[in-house]
Amino acid sequence: MRVIMSSIAALMVATSSRAVTAFSTRSVAPKVAARALTARHMSSAPGPMPYDDEKMPIYALGMNIGMQISQQTDFKNLLEEDELEILLAGFSDVIKAENTANPMDVLQKFGPAVNDLLRERMEGVMDKVKKDGAEYIDGFLDCNEEAEKTESGLVYYCMKEGDGASPVVEDEVEVHYHGTLTDGTVFDSSVDRGATIKFKLGQVIKGWQEGLAMMKEGGKATLVIPPELAYGDAGSGGAVPPGATLKFEVELFKVNP
Repeated sequence: MRVIMSSIAALMVATSSRAVTAFSTRSVAPKVAARALTARHMSSAPGPMPYDDEKMPIYALGMNIGMQISQQTDFKNLLEEDELEILLAGFSDVIKAENTANPMDVLQKFGPAVNDLLRERMEGVMDKVKKDGAEYIDGFLDCNEEAEKTESGLVYYCMKEGDGASPVVEDEVEVHYHGTLTDGTVFDSSVDRGATIKFKLGQVIKGWQEGLAMMKEGGKATLVIPPELAYGDAGSGGAVPPGATLKFEVELFKVNP
């Protein structure tokens, strides 16, 4: 399985090392990363546990392995339901040592086909994601006459005009934000976590740098950010797909020079 995953990981455009926050461009702030990733892969309300307390640590181990794999490769969108079952069967056979064929023989014979399949599926998914994003931007502009599209492609819609200072890239800002994909999926939200966040504006994605510079303290705005101003073809781990357009509602509380 180690060989299988390294072969797959070599093909992936998105890498888990970029999944720091929904808007960060760096991977050197573990405390910020921990806050930003808290609610990404689970609902805000805890659900029932599938096993008793004695067995849950083992289940948690399985979830941890699954999350690590999912952060590198979005198999849910790359494979059909029946294909996912086959993938899990291969994983299970190796873990349980119940495989009827030698894994190395299987990899040697079918490894190139695995690479071709994933490359083809990834390109198809990314093309669709980019197309959906462009259509979302057009629809947003049609529905919000006061929204403006800048030369870079950023869409800025003022929800509440502020009356304080506007930040520059060297400034630290304190904000609340709610980030969604174009299908409405929440991938990161300080609002849901119930705490504002502070960061240097120069440390975040270009769409945030440009959008927040258009705001003033006390203001609130919606930013619709195309992939070239967000995470591009790399995406951000399992939270933001490659080529994704992002929508943020941002409230700017404080600018600290």
